[in-house]
Amino acid sequence: MKILALEFSSTQRSAAVVQLGGDAMAAPAISAETVEAGGRSPNLLSLVEDALRAAALDRAQIECLAIGLGPGSYAGIRSAIALAQGWQLAAEVKLIGISSVDCLAAQAREEGIHGRVHVVIDAQRNEFYLAGYDVDAEACREVEPLRLATLSEVRARVEAGGTVIGPEAANWFPGSRVIFPRAATLGRLACSRTDFIPGEAMEPIYLRPTQFVKAPPPRIVPSP
Repeated sequence: MKILALEFSSTQRSAAVVQLGGDAMAAPAISAETVEAGGRSPNLLSLVEDALRAAALDRAQIECLAIGLGPGSYAGIRSAIALAQGWQLAAEVKLIGISSVDCLAAQAREEGIHGRVHVVIDAQRNEFYLAGYDVDAEACREVEPLRLATLSEVRARVEAGGTVIGPEAANWFPGSRVIFPRAATLGRLACSRTDFIPGEAMEPIYLRPTQFVKAPPPRIVPSP
């Protein structure tokens, strides 16, 4: 299966082509990955085109899209979801959404970080997304589910031991490891998943309840 993975949840956005062969025991092969630092590209589709070109594939050959659902950059995640939804409308491709936090934990394992790992992502409003994993050479096991946490709560986790990782972790926590979720890692995670969903069911991971103010009814101005 040929998978196109999109990870736009941080300021380092990436697209990758990962291929899973017929041998279930074989590791998935990364055909290509393109990475953009800064997260301000006016045309994120260019990342996709560059990855496809490097993998010597065209769009019609892609069988599955894997999307990093965050949490993180709401605009980036929404852009990736919109691209996947449009792709599925135009072609019969499978879609799968994967937590960018799971991707970060897997990225830490690939970079040789083992033991207790605290994944920290800036949630704005003086809060952080926080999740805990036990990581070894074989797997990542979630031990603390993703939640919103205050700065003091994250500091307490740091003092208790373990490694803090995240795209901007060093801004708040000295000694932490700056790690970005990567599309190549996301694609490898997708190779072991079968929980495909229709495009309309794909939503960003966003832990805050939606807040809105209902507009008042229009004011009727009497005729003179």
